[in-house]
Amino acid sequence: MADPVKRRTPRGGPRSGGPRSAARLAAVQALYQVEITGVSGKIAAAEFVKHYLGREIDGDDYLPADEALFRELVSGTLAHQAELDPLIAGMLTADWPLDRLEVILRAILRAAAFELSHRIETPARVVITEYVDIAHAFFTGKEPGLINGVLDRLARQSRPAEWSGDAG
Repeated sequence: MADPVKRRTPRGGPRSGGPRSAARLAAVQALYQVEITGVSGKIAAAEFVKHYLGREIDGDDYLPADEALFRELVSGTLAHQAELDPLIAGMLTADWPLDRLEVILRAILRAAAFELSHRIETPARVVITEYVDIAHAFFTGKEPGLINGVLDRLARQSRPAEWSGDAG
């Protein structure tokens, strides 16, 4: 299994996210692993729980994660991927279809889309902020802006009540 990337800020410093943030990051990494290797989501999740979550590996600390949320994000995203992909694709431009995006970008967008559509107890703004933060852990270019824009449009479409009163 490929080593997960440690959580870091856009400038490379340590990130002080809590267990729910760590669960989201680990879920994105597990979804990446599933797509790259073809291993099942159940196996990828079990490997992350056993080998990475809350562990110290080669001097690097991996944040403790909310295991229930982690497992829900991995299993739910994979179970609903056929429904999530068209939602995401509808937010992308024609010259950048979903299958053209890097695997990690797809994993971030899919996990976030799952949360926006199936975990309505988490405010949309929290979901967007968390996944833009995750994008910053992997990218220093324009990719976090892409994630922000796609998730903002998706959230406004799927949860309009949360945005009433916003100028847009």
